[in-house]
This record gives sequence, C-alpha cells and structure tokens, in this order.
Amino acid sequence: MVNLEDLKKEATAILKDEKVKYIIGYGKSTNGLMPVPVFIKKPEDVEKLVWNPTCIYNLTRFLVDEKQRKAQEKHPDERPVGLIVKGCDSRALVVLLQEKLINRENVYIIGVSCENAGVVDEKKLAKKLKDKKIERIEFDEKDNIVVTTKDGKTKIPASEILAERCLECKANFPVIYDVFLGEKTKRQSDNPYHSIEKIESLSKEERWKFWKEQLSKCVRCYACRSVCPMCYCIRFLNKKLEKAAKELFDYDAGFDPDQPSLVASFRDEDPEDFIR
Repeated sequence: MVNLEDLKKEATAILKDEKVKYIIGYGKSTNGLMPVPVFIKKPEDVEKLVWNPTCIYNLTRFLVDEKQRKAQEKHPDERPVGLIVKGCDSRALVVLLQEKLINRENVYIIGVSCENAGVVDEKKLAKKLKDKKIERIEFDEKDNIVVTTKDGKTKIPASEILAERCLECKANFPVIYDVFLGEKTKRQSDNPYHSIEKIESLSKEERWKFWKEQLSKCVRCYACRSVCPMCYCIRFLNKKLEKAAKELFDYDAGFDPDQPSLVASFRDEDPEDFIR
C-alpha cells in the first residue's frame, strides 16, 4: 500500500528540483473527515498532504482551470503542474488529453495505486460504525481499512465499505504517470457494470420517473459542472455510455491517450443497426 511518507518524499523532491510550479493533492479538512484539495508550492508545505481511503475526489478538474488561468497571463510559468492521481482519475486525465483540453507536457503525474482497496463510501462507513465519530482512517497491509473512533480501532474488510465505483474498477492503478507509487495489482471485477443493472431493468416509464425525480432536485448551483473534469453530469449516464462503448465498439474509455476519442473514430465494421 502507498505510504504517505513516500508520497511526501517524492513531492518534496519534485518541488526542490523545481520540476513543477505547484502540486495539487489532498489535505486535511478543517471540519470533518473528508479531505480537501490543497495546492503545495513550497517543499516545507508538503506536510499538509494526506493519503487515506477518504481521498475520493478527482483532482484532474483543476487542470482545466489552470489552462484557463494560464491563457490570461502575459508571462505564464511554463512548468507543468504536479497532480496526484488515482487509477480512476488517470482515465479522466486520458480523456482530457484525447480531447486536447490539456497537453501532456503541462502536467506532471504522480500516480498512486489503490492496489486491492480504493476509497470509501461515506454512507456505508457511517452505517457500519453506527454513526460513531471517526478520528482517523487508514489502509493496512492486508486489504483492510482501519478506522479509529473514541472506542478504539476497528479493522474492516475494504470490500464492505468501498465506493461502488471501486468495486467495479478496471483501473486500480494509474494508466499514465511520470512517477509511480505502490504496486500494480490487477484486480478483476466480475461485473464492472453492476451499478446500472437496476436502472437498466426498469421499463421506459419507470426510468423516466426515476430521472424526473433526480432532476427535480436540481437548483442550478452548477456544482456538478464545477467538479466534473468533462462536465458529464450524471453518474449513471456516464457508466451507461461506458458500457455501450464497450459492447458496441469494443472501446475502453480512458486507457490510451494516443487513441482517438470514441466519437472521433470510425471503422467500416462499426454497427449501424441503431441508425434510423
């Protein structure tokens, strides 16, 4: 499992060598368990970094912000931005590269492997611990997650509290990186599309009702647009598109930055029976 001290050591070396202008990583929140994005510019600030099973956020979104900010500067710093990337995050990064939203030379990728774990689902964790206040959460060396509360330490098998996307994950280590931490443990998911089976089983009327209920909650705060690297706003839709791409065109999204995006590629043998 990735050791936090190894991550800090790598980040310190990168900043001291001035390979990047800053590093985007995870830092401790001031209120609550879940970490927040941090922007590390000085080697002495590396101590702010954290790495644990609550590092759920995809930080690649900030690369798009950086590009926009850089375009407005008269004399921009041309060094890349350092970015801490999990396996799933790296697939988003590949799509950004495919879509030419960022250039490869503008990002220095610090790849971290989830190995046989991943990130936790907050609701699963709360239910498991009966809403006890968590003081600390960390990986151990045997695919477990260790949670510390006022009652002491509890060791929980990772599979019981992982986010659904981790249980379905096809890339539990980064597919692209400049430096890599951890082990390349290949974990095979028996059913990578389990999360959409329930909604796929619904009738058209039931699906329409479901989506109306989901979209009725929208107050147009645009938080979804702000957090998603590609502005694809609905998790089920994203997963459904991934499944369709695989089944119809044998296309795995987010694994090869040199491969054209699905909508930019065409083969004579592509199915056309859905065209009317």
